Amino acid sequence: MPRDFTAKCKRCRRAGEKLFLKGDRCATPKCAIVKRPYPPGVHKSISRKGLSEFGQQLATKQKVKRIYGVMEKQLKIYFQKVKGKSGVTGDLLMQRLEMRLDNVIYRCQIASSRCQARQLVKHSHFTVNGKIVDLPSYIVKKDDVIEIKDSKLKKTFFKNLAEVVRSKKDQVLPSWLQMDADKLSVKVTAKPTKDSLNLSVNPQMIVEFYSR
Repeated sequence: MPRDFTAKCKRCRRAGEKLFLKGDRCATPKCAIVKRPYPPGVHKSISRKGLSEFGQQLATKQKVKRIYGVMEKQLKIYFQKVKGKSGVTGDLLMQRLEMRLDNVIYRCQIASSRCQARQLVKHSHFTVNGKIVDLPSYIVKKDDVIEIKDSKLKKTFFKNLAEVVRSKKDQVLPSWLQMDADKLSVKVTAKPTKDSLNLSVNPQMIVEFYSR
């Protein structure tokens, strides 16, 4: 499976904002954006302003790739699958990215980052509707139930997870997910909408980039 091995902090600095790729660390003073709020490389004084229309489209596409941890080929495949379907293409593209299994695990706060969620999924920690799924890119559907595999509940990581999840109860989950904190199970109650993404991204720019 192709992966981006670029340092996570460099990806945030290149985007010019926190992408929360390292989970809880991103909320501390150790965050690279706090310590070095400029692009990586020797030309740190170069301004981010004045991007052309193409530059803005490219920057948006790259930002989305970094947030969801997908490669260029994967994102283009997602675009081709939603292209021509009824609805707003940009919103459908973001909806598909949101319904990746690794993103769902992250959104329901079982993992502190999408990277950690991806690793947990690849190690076969979760089932979808009772069947083991180890593909982070698996697209969940409405009414799917995601649970932690029984044999994995004894792992150190999951032993105190219920308490951790309860401690984060003040953090509102996306409206399209319903979680049972005691059983650590998640149900997909609907498809995500544009308002539930909570991302400062204009997906239409990605559509324009691929439609050139």
